[in-house]
Amino acid sequence: MAKETAPALRITRLNKTYPGVHALRDVSLTIERGVVHAIVGENGAGKSTLMKVVAGAIAQDGGSIDVFGRPLEPGSPTRSSDAGVATIYQELTIVPEMSVLANVLLGHLPSTWGVIHRTVALEQFYRVAAVVGFTHPAAQRAGELSTAAQQLVEIMRALARGGRVVIMDEPTASLGPADVRRLHRVIDTLRTAGHSIVYVSHDLDDVLEISDTVTVMREGAIVTTKSASEWTKSSLIYAMLGGVSLETPVAAATTGTGNTPLLEVLGLRAPGVSIDRIAIRPGEIVGLAGLVGSGRSRLLRALAGADVVDSGQLLVAGRRITWPRTPHAALAAGICFAPEDRKLQALVLERTSAWNVALGQFGVAGIMRPVRESVLRSWARAFTQLVGLPEHRLANPAGTLSGGNQQKLIVSRLLSRRAKVVLLDEPTRGIDIGAKAQIFQAARRIVDGGRAIIWASSDLTEIVEHSDRIVVVANGRVVGELPRGSTVHDILTLSYAASGTGESAAA
Repeated sequence: MAKETAPALRITRLNKTYPGVHALRDVSLTIERGVVHAIVGENGAGKSTLMKVVAGAIAQDGGSIDVFGRPLEPGSPTRSSDAGVATIYQELTIVPEMSVLANVLLGHLPSTWGVIHRTVALEQFYRVAAVVGFTHPAAQRAGELSTAAQQLVEIMRALARGGRVVIMDEPTASLGPADVRRLHRVIDTLRTAGHSIVYVSHDLDDVLEISDTVTVMREGAIVTTKSASEWTKSSLIYAMLGGVSLETPVAAATTGTGNTPLLEVLGLRAPGVSIDRIAIRPGEIVGLAGLVGSGRSRLLRALAGADVVDSGQLLVAGRRITWPRTPHAALAAGICFAPEDRKLQALVLERTSAWNVALGQFGVAGIMRPVRESVLRSWARAFTQLVGLPEHRLANPAGTLSGGNQQKLIVSRLLSRRAKVVLLDEPTRGIDIGAKAQIFQAARRIVDGGRAIIWASSDLTEIVEHSDRIVVVANGRVVGELPRGSTVHDILTLSYAASGTGESAAA
């Protein structure tokens, strides 16, 4: 095939195996020129491994990759970049202390004998900035930019390096609606200019809106590839999960009707938070919703003893307690917390999954030092099976699990504890739709036992669908409450009215 007419990317019978895991199974896939080609699947389906092989971060065990008709040498990020492949990871690689210009041309600043040609560098910068509509000064520190603007810097870097195949890994995970629309406009511009976009995302509505073609992966293999117009959200889910039901139990009509609140907050004052009163009743799932910087996470962290509190009163099951100054004190008071950053703040990645479930409660598990893994696995199994974590994963280090399975570990830990109130910060970020369903089922199981959950999410549709009541937060204050059956529009109306803008992104 002539190189001028060859597809942007041709993947042929790729295989990749890790100890005990066949990550890629004879994967063959063609990405045409000038299209947005989405790849979807559950956590652990093989999407990330496939993208890492194409990017040269890891080498395949077998199979081949051609980029614009030329064979790609495996296991070399430099060769992949030289071939025209650029990857923008979910965890952005911005150097915050460097200027935007230096970040865009990182490693490729035009120079002679160590002397940088600033005029040439600025010409290159403004050329790619014009393509994506970037308006910030070249000299501005990258760390001062919003997440959405930093993502544009990553795209500019890809273009400056000659990237014609751009891989985007969960590009909208940290963006609100307004920023997602702006990103879509940039992607449309790149597509029109002939770039091929490989779009990896768990947001199926987003995938169907922006993509030309969608490929579904499951258990390391390609299930099928179709035009986006041939898919619906339901058919995508069916293909991803093989027909597994995603029905989530609904709350009973009597949810949250107890007379005494399980948790009551009065006069909370903390950095970025000023709450006069919040009350949560037994059997209730209460969603915290708001715009970027609304104070949702700060509120949860204050309740969990993870952040400093200036003043406030806290009542648990009607009993006034001293405001917890540490997460350990909060747990002793009956409040447990799952933070947003599961890798840095919730898990010990080098330890086994079973060890992480039992973390902090080895005595409750009846385990004496030294810790015996067999006893840990036996004890943890009762809780992990409730969230659908495969039993064989209990012996694996937590760091080797997919994001969805890592989140299941955290929820399993919460299920094992006797806490009355459970706080969840972004529990579904970056995980697939099947794992989300199992986590929501576990959440309902928790409150059906008479406990309560307060959770925050940047996905307002999830907040609406899975909350018994919604507390809308803006500028660190409660600006309204909405009953079950409310809409995303209702949340945004309250949020925009309180923030005085219609341009902020919901998150």
